[in-house]
This record gives sequence, structure tokens and C-alpha cells, in this order.
Amino acid sequence: MTYLPATFRALHERWSLTAPSPGTVPEPITATLAAGIPAEVPGEAHLDLLRAGLIADPFDGANEAGQQWIGDTDWTYSTTFAWSDDGAARHDLVAHGLDTVAAVELNGVLLGRTENMHRSYRWDVRAALREGENTLTVSFTAPVPEAAARAARDGALPRVNHHEYNQLRKMACSFGWDWGIDVAGAGIWKPIGLDSWSGARITSVRPLVDVTAGDGAHDGHLEVHVGIERDGVRGDVEVPVALAVTGPDGRVLHAAGSVAPGQDSATVRLTVPGVRRWWPAGYGDQPLYDVEVSLPPVVGEPSGVPASDAARWAGRVGFRTVALDTSDDDGGAAFRLLVNGERVLVRGVNWIPDHAFLTRVDRDRYARRISDAAEANVNLLRVWGGGIYESDDLYDLADERGLLVWQDFPFACAAYGEDERMRAEVEAEARENIARLSPHPSLVLWNGNNENTVAWVDWGWAGRLAGRPWGDHYYSELLPGLLTELDPTRPYSPASPYSFGDYRSPNDERYGTVHVWDVWNREDYTAYARWRPRFVAEFGFQGPPAWSTLTGVVHDEPLDPFGEQMLVHQKANLGNAKLRRGWTGHLPDPRSIEDWHWTSQLNQAHAIRFGVEHFRSLTPYNTGTVLWQLNDNWPVVSWAAVDFAGHRKPLWHALRDVYAPRLATLQPRASQEAAANTWEGTEPEPDVLALVLVNDTAEPYRGSFVVTREDFGGAVLAKVVLDVTVPARGAATVEIPSGVAVFEDPGSEVLVAVAGEEDAGFAPSYRYGAEVAGQRLEPRPLRVVADADAVDGGCELHVSATSLARDVFCHADTVDADARADRGMITLRAGESATLRIASPAGADPAAFAAAVRCANDLTGPAGPGVPGRA
Repeated sequence: MTYLPATFRALHERWSLTAPSPGTVPEPITATLAAGIPAEVPGEAHLDLLRAGLIADPFDGANEAGQQWIGDTDWTYSTTFAWSDDGAARHDLVAHGLDTVAAVELNGVLLGRTENMHRSYRWDVRAALREGENTLTVSFTAPVPEAAARAARDGALPRVNHHEYNQLRKMACSFGWDWGIDVAGAGIWKPIGLDSWSGARITSVRPLVDVTAGDGAHDGHLEVHVGIERDGVRGDVEVPVALAVTGPDGRVLHAAGSVAPGQDSATVRLTVPGVRRWWPAGYGDQPLYDVEVSLPPVVGEPSGVPASDAARWAGRVGFRTVALDTSDDDGGAAFRLLVNGERVLVRGVNWIPDHAFLTRVDRDRYARRISDAAEANVNLLRVWGGGIYESDDLYDLADERGLLVWQDFPFACAAYGEDERMRAEVEAEARENIARLSPHPSLVLWNGNNENTVAWVDWGWAGRLAGRPWGDHYYSELLPGLLTELDPTRPYSPASPYSFGDYRSPNDERYGTVHVWDVWNREDYTAYARWRPRFVAEFGFQGPPAWSTLTGVVHDEPLDPFGEQMLVHQKANLGNAKLRRGWTGHLPDPRSIEDWHWTSQLNQAHAIRFGVEHFRSLTPYNTGTVLWQLNDNWPVVSWAAVDFAGHRKPLWHALRDVYAPRLATLQPRASQEAAANTWEGTEPEPDVLALVLVNDTAEPYRGSFVVTREDFGGAVLAKVVLDVTVPARGAATVEIPSGVAVFEDPGSEVLVAVAGEEDAGFAPSYRYGAEVAGQRLEPRPLRVVADADAVDGGCELHVSATSLARDVFCHADTVDADARADRGMITLRAGESATLRIASPAGADPAAFAAAVRCANDLTGPAGPGVPGRA
């Protein structure tokens, strides 16, 4: 949401949309669009066309290509509204978000032109307003040809994808991405209306926090920077500022200040004794303090008494400190994020805009995605630079749930011009959004760009640019300078990936952050084990969405991975070929489209489980991973853990397990003997197997682990009990004796490590002697009994295994598209059982859910009943 003063009058009614230059419009609807159709504001042209029945669903089938004319068309939004002078001294038209290049007119008077969807605009309209009916028009220039024209005029700059998106300050991924639909369009995407006020108004509030240690407690320090604009209060008059802070216990503290004569800003400071500190999830609580700033009446200035509603701001803060340690050490350069002085081991996900049409993302949708992250044990969201500065709703929810936020400035995978026009827009958007987001304790890191620096250094862009400016001024000077001025309380990284030092490749694993994309693009996922990174800011592996999500938009007959509509919903270059290469050697080749779907989903989960377990096993040398990606912006085959319809893919369930605060993993390691016989400065080759325990909790762990090698029928072939100690926020490695660790029959044995205490918090760890494709797994190892009476609006599935069953998962959406299972990707040993709770709004037949249960084993056996989509 956008914070709106009570004096703001939204102008969201009676809008119409027209295409004034119909040359790009399909002939059947030219006359209709010339006359105009009803438009919603806030809204977007695509959605107005869809509501009017002039286009089909852009997400469905192959409709994307046939609707490219929308981005090639100029669009005009018009409305009329009644206005009568209410005595306010000042009337401003405020547009909080226009997408993107537009001219704004009131009663035929040009108010201004806009160039940037990432910022707001305000115009004094006293001279243009009329008593009675007024006409407001916003005329948008077609974005695709406008971007191309600027590239032709000023010179094209390197970028990924097929449009010149880097010529405009418009959301990059609206032009399409390797997971995103191309729906570059136009619209009034945030509130627009009149702000009528008198005397003085608050223009911005930046509440910056600090915490200091006292005698057995902590003091919170709040420094509130308040900007004002005067109209009716003389410039030589002092304007008072009042501050009130209400703590989570209801205690209210007050402070006061003033804007000096001739000035337009003031700073008010307040100390909160015995403050409760805000912590990330898993590190402590998230107490929030309400902050209200107001401008009381100006004494002795009767004509300039501020309108109280326009002179008030309300928000929340959380008291914590944050720092980023990138200092050099023996291994290179660290990337340690510290909150309240404590290092945070990051379990992160990358966030993209949650809908290709931004106005369809409301607070409820944000809340669902935040829950998806929090319930997967995620503690950080990276808001990626090809999207937007998100709504305050996202950051509010992150504040409440204790999710850290890493915010990219909107620069992604491209070179950006540095002419005066572009510099002015970048500075304006950055100033506004730094101030807007400053209250949120969840925001702990600003990042200059996504992959632009590494592209200049390592992708050959420096030679292509031949000395032309490419955006480095923003990342190395403008943005850090603005943060120093406006918000020095948060750290800044110039880029991701980035190595934090001169003469270093930005993607050198020894320094700072890396993006790992050789896996997926070229390598088998076991190549993750060759990486020894300090911090992984991007890595991922593709898989299709839930069956119902996929088949809801793909209607090829017969359904095929390389069908016309399927390929519309697979945006990655050679994506399906990479899926096949990815499962080859790991899983059997699928024999049906249903098997293709399950195989691809399963392999995605296996790949990320493998990668995360390896990266986390390097704790504390490695301090975090940020998966690409949490979410989708339309129904698509992608790297997401949660699909567009909100279904949690097998990947999500695997991520929840490997992102658990306590992780047990069986990993190859070099013995002391191997290390002693290795040249200094080189890594010794692994020659033993070890149990690695990661403990991201505040309590040390002392206990035992039972490690067994057993066959798939459950017979124990070898066993050892290991006494272990793992420090809080640390890790420990214990070598497993070769008599237990070495497989005698790799195709029919499994190594299992289980904590000796049920409440230890460590899930069992499994290691196999062969991949599924090479294992002699029982193809039908499960017995599933449905209990219809256990859950209102659903059922319980009681699943038991007669032999080892790998990765048990219920494809509940194949029965009811809105159904959800609470658990998935469960491995059961012979004789073990598990219960899955199915929520089904449609009240579907429990027996159908039982038939929708699959496991990795069934890919190895003959096709038969009990498999979704099969006869």
C-alpha cells in the first residue's frame, strides 16, 4: 500500500481507456478502443482490455504472442470529477505511480511529463482546477517502440532478453524474462488524486534507529528526519514538529522539535530506555514501535495553521542494529550479515514481483507468499533488481514475521545510460524509496545492481561498450552517496555478485557473494560440490508448476513437453533440454507426460537439496544461500518453489527440510591424512564420509547420532553411535568409520543418520550408494489409507512403507485444484509411516487423494493404477 494523508482525495472513478492512434490495434476492436472502454484505476491496460472482453486471458495458451500489439500502442486514460473550493490554500495532483512515459493534463493544461514508474509525481494545480466538472487525462506513450526509439537515438546498450528495457525506468521483467511473460504495457498502477492542504505539509519522514547497551539493558535511539513544504506559513516562521512513540507495552514517549525559519526539514531525537530489540526469525522476537509525527499549529500565524490531516505521518519501527562484514580473511573475503552484533546465517530466497500485473498483488497475496517463505524456514528475502521497490505491505509483513529483506535497486542484467535525464530519474526514485522504506527493521541491505558489474567484467560487455558509460556511476557513486546522506544505518553492496575488492572478478567464490549458474546451464547438479563459496546470492534449478497450474493454461493435444503452448510457458533458453540433461543419470527417463512432470519436479527438488546441504555443510566459512527463486509471476515452468497458483512444489518441501535451523547431512570430506599429504594452498581430495551437523539455534547441542547402513528392506548391515557436540550458531564434523560408510551393494543400500534424542531438532539424513535410476527400489512400496473424518474439508492420508520409499508426495491438486497437503518429500524406511493432512475446499473424495500419492520408486516400475493421470 501507499501511505496517503487524510487530505488525499482519490480520483479512481469514471475512468475510460482509449487508443488514440489506432494503427497498432487489431481491426475488429479499433472502433471500440477509439470510443473508449471502462478502466479501473489503479490498474493496467491489459486488465481493462480483458475485463472488456477485447482480449483473452494473456496467460492462457499461446495468447502472449497475439497480444504484443498492446505494448506497441499509445494509451490514454481520462476521467471527469467534480470539484468545489473547500478553502484549502493548496491543491496538488499527486500520482503515486504512472507506468511509464506519460503526459498529464488537467482541463487541457499540461501539468507535466513522467519518465519513471518507480517514483511519484506532484503538481500544484490551483491554476488549472475549475469549479464544477474537471477533466483529467493521462496519455501514455507505447513502451516497446519508445524504448527502441531511445536506443536508436542514443545508442543501444547491452542487455539480456529481446526488448530495450534498459532505456526506460520501467520494471525490467514486464518486457519478459527467462521465467516471465512479455506484457509491457501502460497504466496508472498506484493511487492518483488531489491533496488539498494549508499551511504546511509533511513531505517525507525518515525514522532511523540505533541501539546502545546500558546497565543490563539496551537503549533505543530514534532519529526522525522530517521534511516539510510550506504554503501559507511564511518562510521566516518556525514550524513546530511533534513526535510520539508507542511501545508494544502501550508506553508512550514524546519529543518535540521545529523546522527553523528558512528551512524545510528538521530532526527530532528520542531515546527509549530499556528498549526491546527487533530480531530476525529464529534469533529473537519482533517488537514494533508505533511512530507518529505531526505539525502542531503555528503560534501567531492564523493564516498559516497547518491542516492537521495533511501534517501527520504514522508508521512503525523496530530497534536493531545491522552491519555487513566483508573484511579479508585467510579464505578471501567474508560476507557476514550482523543484526544486533550477532552474525546471521542466511537461509534466503530471491523474490520477484508476485504477479505480472502488479495491481493484482494485494496484502493478502503478499501475506500468503510471506507465509510460504517463513514456513520453509527462510529468514531472508532478496527483492531482485529486475522488479520494483515493493509495496509497504511486503515490508510490513516481513517486519512482523522477522524476515530480513535485501533490497536491490532496480537495475538488472543490462548496461544503463548515464545522461542527465536518466541520472535525474535515478536520483529521484532512489531518494523517494530510501526514505519510504527507512522505517522497516526488516530491510537490512541495499544492493546496487543484479549482474551488471559481472557482465561488464566477465561477459565481454566492457569491449562492446568501448568506453561508454554503463551505470557504474550509480552503483559506485550516486547510490552509496544517497544512502550516506539519507540512511547511513544500513549497509550497501554495489552489486550481486560482488567481491568487495579491486582486481577481483565479481563472481570469485573466495570473496563476497557469488551466483552459481553453471549448474542448470551446463553442469550436472553434483557440480555444486565443486563450489566453495563464501555466500551464494543466486542458484537454482527448474521444474514445472503443479499439474493443475500447468494444465490450466497449456492445452496441447496431446500434452507434450515440446508442444506449442507448453513452450510458451517455458521461457528458459533450451529449458526442456536442460531439464532432460538434469535428470539423466539420476532418474529414469519418463514414459508419459505425467512421469515427465513428476520426474522434472523431483529432480528440481533433488538438485536444490544437494546444493543447499553442500553449501550449509561449509558453515561458518559459508554464511548463507539465497535460492533462485521463491515465487512465480504467471503459470510457467521455472525455478520457483511456489507456483503462480500458490501450490508448494516438491522443491518447497525439500527446501523446508534443508533450511531447518538444525541440519544433519552426510558429506564427503578429506581425512587428516589426506590433508597432511596435500600441497599448501590446495584443497585435499575427499576420501572419507562424515556427518556434518549445522546448528543455527541459540543453544548448543550435545548428544548422539546413530548411523546405520541398511538394505531397502530395513535389515541393518552396519551401525555406529557417534557422540557429538555442536556449538550454537555453528557446525561440527564427525568422521564415519569406513565399515559403516562404504556400501557393499550400492544399488540396494542406504546410509541413515538419526539423532539419538527425538526432540533434538535434526531430521534424519540419508545417503545412497546409487541414484534412483540405478537403485533396485520396490516400485510399489506404499500402503495409503484415507481417513475422511479426521479433517473438516479434507482428509488424512496414513501412509506406510513395506520397503524404502523415497520422496513420498501427494499431488493433491490433481484431485482438487485448490487442495493442499501439509507435508511432502517424505522418505520412509521399511516399517515406517507418516500422516499427510489434505485440505480440500471442494470436499473431494479421499480415495482420490490416496491415489494421488507418488514416490520416486514408482518411476522405476511399470505404469499402473494409483499414479495421477494414468488409467
